[in-house]
Amino acid sequence: MVHNGRVEWSLPPQLPWPQFLRLLRHPSPPKGWLEAAAEIPDVQRRPALLRWLAQHRKTSAQLRATLLPRLSLRALCDITGDASAHPQARTMANERLQAQWSGITTGERRILALHAPRQLWPSIWRVMDQRVLAGFLQNPRLGHEALVALIQPPLSAAHAEALTQSLWREFIPVAHQVLWAMDQTFRGPDCTLVLGHAAPWIRALPMEERLIAAARIAHPPLRKMTRAWALPELDPEG
Repeated sequence: MVHNGRVEWSLPPQLPWPQFLRLLRHPSPPKGWLEAAAEIPDVQRRPALLRWLAQHRKTSAQLRATLLPRLSLRALCDITGDASAHPQARTMANERLQAQWSGITTGERRILALHAPRQLWPSIWRVMDQRVLAGFLQNPRLGHEALVALIQPPLSAAHAEALTQSLWREFIPVAHQVLWAMDQTFRGPDCTLVLGHAAPWIRALPMEERLIAAARIAHPPLRKMTRAWALPELDPEG
C-alpha cells in the first residue's frame, strides 16, 4: 500500500479495476504509486492502462521511457492527441510513430492513418496506396486547410481516387486545389491521371466557381472541359 499523507491508496487486486483506472487519471497520486502500479503483472498486460501510466504528468522520465516502447500504435496516437498528457509523453509518442512508420505493414499504416498526429501527415500523403489514403482522409484531426496544403502536384491516381471517394468533395476550396494540382500534373512527366479523374471535381463546383477554376488551368483539354461545364446550356447535369 502507498500512503499520501493520511490518504491510503491501494493497488489491484485489492483495488477494483474501474476504481484503479479512475485513480490513474488523478493529477496527484501518492509518491511511488505510479511506479508500483507499473510493476503489477496484470497492468503490464493491459495496453490501455500502460498508456495512462506513460502519459501521466507525475510519471518519471525513466518510467515513461520504459513504457512507451511497449504501447501500440493506436495508444501512441491517443497520447499525441490528449491535451492532458505530459508534453514529454506527447513528444516521445510522436517521435516513436515517425520512427516506426517506415517499418510497419500496409495494414498497420491503414490503421495508423486514421488516427495519426499532424507530424506524420506528410509521410502518409506520400504513400501511393488508396486504402491508406482513404483512411487518412477520415482522420478526425484533419481540417480542410491542412488538406489543401498537402494536395500538391504531382497528384497520383491513388490520390485522385481516394479524394473522390471522400467527403472532401463537398468542400469548394478542396475542389479548387485538386483541379489545380491535376492541371500541374497533366503538364508534367509520368502523369498517371486521365481527364475522367477531374470530372467529379468540376461537377462539385457551382457554375461560377467552374469559371474561376477554368481561369487557373493551363492544360488545354482540362481547361476546355472545365469551361464547357461552366456554361449552363452545355452542363451535362442540366
